[in-house]
Amino acid sequence: MKKYISTGLIVSAFFCLASCKQSKPEVYTPEHFQALSLLGDSLKIPERSVEAEARLMANLDEAKANYLANPTEMNTIWLGRRYAYLSDYRKAIEVFSEGIEAFPSSYKMYRHRGHRYVSLREFDKAISDFAKAYELMPKDTMETEPDGAPNALNIPLSNTQFNILYHYGLAHYLKGEFDKAESIYKECMEYSDNPDLKVATMDWLYMTLRRQGKTEEANALLNSLNSDWEIIENDSYMKRLLMYKGELKTEELFKTDNADVALSLATQGYGVANWYLYEGDTATAKRIFKDVVNGTSWAAFGYIAAEADLSRLQ
Repeated sequence: MKKYISTGLIVSAFFCLASCKQSKPEVYTPEHFQALSLLGDSLKIPERSVEAEARLMANLDEAKANYLANPTEMNTIWLGRRYAYLSDYRKAIEVFSEGIEAFPSSYKMYRHRGHRYVSLREFDKAISDFAKAYELMPKDTMETEPDGAPNALNIPLSNTQFNILYHYGLAHYLKGEFDKAESIYKECMEYSDNPDLKVATMDWLYMTLRRQGKTEEANALLNSLNSDWEIIENDSYMKRLLMYKGELKTEELFKTDNADVALSLATQGYGVANWYLYEGDTATAKRIFKDVVNGTSWAAFGYIAAEADLSRLQ
């Protein structure tokens, strides 16, 4: 004999399942292994304090809720950024890729995905994304980009156009394509509208010029540096430029009051190693490059650049 289930029971079962599902939210488990370094080492999500992890996870939960409620372009970008701040760059790229499918003209989405391809050492993919972002972005404006980790003054300093060009030039620099990086950084200077952005662009442009043997042009660039500029975020870049200019000793760059000591030392250590490389002391440069990559801030640009230089020097 056939048995029948009433519609009411089906509906009740559905709501029960929905309620059970809500009471047991999906637990996010990041993929610990992220990539291989340019030297063949495993890059894994770093350990954090309980407090830092809780703060980052709370930010992620908020971004998830906003995205689920309204999957706009910016809510998608923030979801990807929150995964990236947890060092889960693979998950961030997945979110940005889905975002590009939904918003194919989003130069901001390409900008953020390209950044995370750099983090994973996938430079060709990064360059492709930044080229697309540059093609799509408006060139006659500077759109303020909100900070994920606000500075001490809680004032966003960068703009989207700057970030696209800055990271675009970086990707070429990391590949050793210094001529391409140079032209991009020179255009990036047009969008560097405050001292923090100026010193960041000047620093990478200086290194790009020196790598091509354009010492006179590099020194002329240093002459435009104003040591009285008030720097809010990019003190590491300012110190590197002052060292190149001869106004700061190399050992001063290893002293830091930055809360993120590993990041600061990766950034400044790379600058010091570069200086020795320019001066022809390859042995000292290699030793400091190795010190940088023995640190923990493997997503820092100085760390990645040290890897790139070591891989070429070896």
